[in-house]
Amino acid sequence: MIDRPQQLSPPQGPVRLPVRPAAGRYLVLLTVFVCAACGLVYELELVALASYLIGDSVTQASVVLSLMVFAMGIGSLLAKRLRCRAAVGFGVLELTLALVGGCSALVLYASFAWAGEARIVLVGFSLAIGVLIGAEIPLLMSLIQRISRRDAEGTVADLFAADYVGALVGGLAFPFLLLPWLGQLTSGLLTGAVNALAGGALVLWLFRHELTPRSRGWLLFANFSVLCLLGIATVLVDDFEEAARTAVYGDHVRVAVHTGVQEIVLTGSRSGPLELFLDGRLRVSGRDEHRYHEALVHPAMAGPHHRVLILGGGNGLAAREVLRYPRVAAVTIVELDPAVVHLARTDPALTELNRHAYRDRRIRVVHADPFSWLRIPHGPYDVVIVDLPDPGITQSTKFYSQEFYGLAARTIAPGGRIVVHAGPLVSRPRTYWTVEATLRAAGYGTSSYRATGRRSSFAAGPDRAHDTEAAPHDWGFLLAAPGRTPALGLTPGAPPLRSLTPVSLATAAGNAEHTRPPGLAPSTLVHPRYTD
Repeated sequence: MIDRPQQLSPPQGPVRLPVRPAAGRYLVLLTVFVCAACGLVYELELVALASYLIGDSVTQASVVLSLMVFAMGIGSLLAKRLRCRAAVGFGVLELTLALVGGCSALVLYASFAWAGEARIVLVGFSLAIGVLIGAEIPLLMSLIQRISRRDAEGTVADLFAADYVGALVGGLAFPFLLLPWLGQLTSGLLTGAVNALAGGALVLWLFRHELTPRSRGWLLFANFSVLCLLGIATVLVDDFEEAARTAVYGDHVRVAVHTGVQEIVLTGSRSGPLELFLDGRLRVSGRDEHRYHEALVHPAMAGPHHRVLILGGGNGLAAREVLRYPRVAAVTIVELDPAVVHLARTDPALTELNRHAYRDRRIRVVHADPFSWLRIPHGPYDVVIVDLPDPGITQSTKFYSQEFYGLAARTIAPGGRIVVHAGPLVSRPRTYWTVEATLRAAGYGTSSYRATGRRSSFAAGPDRAHDTEAAPHDWGFLLAAPGRTPALGLTPGAPPLRSLTPVSLATAAGNAEHTRPPGLAPSTLVHPRYTD
């Protein structure tokens, strides 16, 4: 049975306020607005950082949001015990939430950097923040009804309206303001400070007559302490991030930049090989990148290759191999992140590795999302090279969908070919062969092969949480052509290669077929079938 509205009020009488009741009511609603915005920022920060550290953004968002909603219900029930002392309870609650929520991203990143595991911490913060957020509305309901007991139904409506509008503002502020300007760690600390100030101002000023001198003194001291802690953490956040980055990537971090697309980290020393990390995942290692890029490019070049399209590959390494063919007249590189291309043009170690590919006048760079770019007809191209992140990463699944390959087919000239990096074959055969099934569903014939001798492993980023014994030791590729099965081989008179020969290519193709599981369905935009 639903309680009557008048029963929602705590038993105390009207409270003494330093302002008129109408003004006090609006101040409470303003606090609801601010607290709701802060609460949603905490949630989104956990989702964003967990997706970066652990991977698979769909899973991380589902875990964080479902745990928080569950914990909010627990918090609402627990708040019943505090309603008799709503002002003190709300003051303590907001201080706790400001400290826990403000430092959540910092602690989550620290646990990942030094312990190599962030899942347990993520669950703990999701539950703790959810409980604290869930307890806010019942206490605020008690406080606003202390101001005026009239129109209880309207009070409930006003509280929830302020809560929902605040959540909207927080949800928009995080991706468009806080994250690009301040970053994940600083924005979390700043949000905690705003949360503490809003809660402290409401209790220590508007409801100060509800507090005993002792309670007022303790709350003032606690507010000051929390704000000092958050301020010190904000001042030291750059040093913390540098130390954490060293713990993750090693002592030889040369470049670390956050772009509007991803985090880019370059490591390496004069005595060690260059390594390129994108969003914490190792993408290029000077130890073995030649094995990957030779296997990616040269089988596709066995045929007409006058015009070549590279989707991704902003580091210039696939272009380096393509430009070794004198008959190539034009190379188009479609790379979403301009910062990757800038580094490939200017970083001494990376330019040496790609042999200054971007100095070649045959190259044209387009900064666009490859999927969106393909929606407008281009070409025709004799060779299309898909050099994009593994399909197991949630953000990349659209580039391994039936729709994507259908768009790519429109750019391929008669007799042309497309080559796709489909992830490691031995450790993730289901993902690899799902890519093959998707290509076939889009009307391609396929030839499968892999490159072995992979020396770089999951040494940093999300991959640190994986068992090194299960780290991939090969790369899987698919050579395809619309309406026909392309022959797998190398061009007679091809440039000399360090790791690929016609014999090794034929052996790799035979080994790949032995791993094919039966009955795999293609992946589409509305039904992705890859898992991280």
